[in-house]
Amino acid sequence: MNTYQNQQIRIQNSLTGKKELFKPIVDGFVGMYVCGPTVYSNVHLGNVRTFMSFDMIYRYFLHLGYKVRYVRNITDAGHLTDDDSEDKISTKARLEKLEPMEIVQKYTVDFHEILRRYNFLAPSIEPTATGHIVEQIEAVQKIIDNGLAYIANGSVYFDVLKYNETNNYGILSKRVIEDAIENTRALDGQSDKKNPQDFALWKRAEPEHIQRWNSPWSEGFPGWHLECTVMSTKYLGDQFDIHGGGMDLKFPHHECEIAQAEACNHKAPVNYWMHTNMLNLNGKKMSKSTGNHLLPQEIYSGDNNILSKAFSPSVTRFFNMQAHYSSILDLSNDALLASEKGHKRLMDAIDSLKNIKIGETSSFNVDAWKQKCYDAMNDDFNTPILIANLFDAVKFINQIKDNKATITNDDFDLLKTSLNAFVFDVLGLMNEATADTNSDTLSGTIELLIKLRAEAKANKEYAISDQIRNELIALGVQLKDGREGTTFSLQ
Repeated sequence: MNTYQNQQIRIQNSLTGKKELFKPIVDGFVGMYVCGPTVYSNVHLGNVRTFMSFDMIYRYFLHLGYKVRYVRNITDAGHLTDDDSEDKISTKARLEKLEPMEIVQKYTVDFHEILRRYNFLAPSIEPTATGHIVEQIEAVQKIIDNGLAYIANGSVYFDVLKYNETNNYGILSKRVIEDAIENTRALDGQSDKKNPQDFALWKRAEPEHIQRWNSPWSEGFPGWHLECTVMSTKYLGDQFDIHGGGMDLKFPHHECEIAQAEACNHKAPVNYWMHTNMLNLNGKKMSKSTGNHLLPQEIYSGDNNILSKAFSPSVTRFFNMQAHYSSILDLSNDALLASEKGHKRLMDAIDSLKNIKIGETSSFNVDAWKQKCYDAMNDDFNTPILIANLFDAVKFINQIKDNKATITNDDFDLLKTSLNAFVFDVLGLMNEATADTNSDTLSGTIELLIKLRAEAKANKEYAISDQIRNELIALGVQLKDGREGTTFSLQ
């Protein structure tokens, strides 16, 4: 029997404001969509926190035995939003004198590298906005045909007041139409709208707009909100289990997603909406203009003027997991130093398991402890409580080492298996001492093969030389021959 059948998860649903029992649409399967980055700059540390939270949630579902389709998009089209007066991708392309798709590629690679460093699992599908222009045009036409959008000067707008006659625009954010009218900024094209709160489904491109596509209404580009509606429902169905993102996306982005999906498919698209909270730095909002700002890579490189030293990706991940995903988290040098100490205690205890002495009795109820770990995660993925339970196990392990406690063979196996599962599989932490050893072993092995290849070439045994090179490439090791010798990189 799969573990998910023995565990019941309760999720804080932003839609209802209540903690609800999770019941997937299809038993044993989870469909989850998370709004990904707009790739015009290095990924923001606050965004990494959001993606890390959903990586943990993804990991826990997998640990329980669910089959998960996790979709996280890449926004690679230069949309204009109600808070923007410029197309950020095109603006960056002009600044760096590159094509927009070069900007997209550059920062998508950066995004993936950061997530790799922080030990993220790859999503099941990572669709791009530009790869789904046709589907977005089809969705716009469907909303027009259903009478909930109108064409104005080559642009297409969603008719919020018309939609609100039979639906509830504000169901997620709990805003009312009057508030939306008062908070709407006067932007380019605003005069084309019937009502100030209407939002763009398709925008006619001005002459300076670089990214543009043909449509029945004009040469232009899709509205920002549309891509997530289209890609989430394409890959997860008209109704799916979980939609996540940062709390800053609740309005207008997620609110507009609900409206678009209802207008297209006449049904609520998502059963559980989940939102992560903000990440502050030294008690203040992160801001480039004030200098109160850190990039994810600056934490593990130490190349910054805010922290006293470099902190490893796993320590930073541990720091993030010590707060609930829905709470505000304040990053500081002292907080990271404390997390580093806690991380070391945890890893030292795990490393010491190989030397634990087995006794005839157990002075620790491992079954009850294990269920307490599950209870924490089942309570809206409460990682702080899980970590507190993990340190109960650390305390017990240290007591065994000091001959102040005993454990039976069966309980030891259960403790070791469960501890490793929650620390590495669910929280996604890394034992960096082991990782460093593995890295040194790998590097030494490759260097030995490079030496053997050089000897084969010197002896004109080119078949052996080529075989070594080709088999290393197949394993993801790229060799580069130069004047100073041969170097390698991992693909």
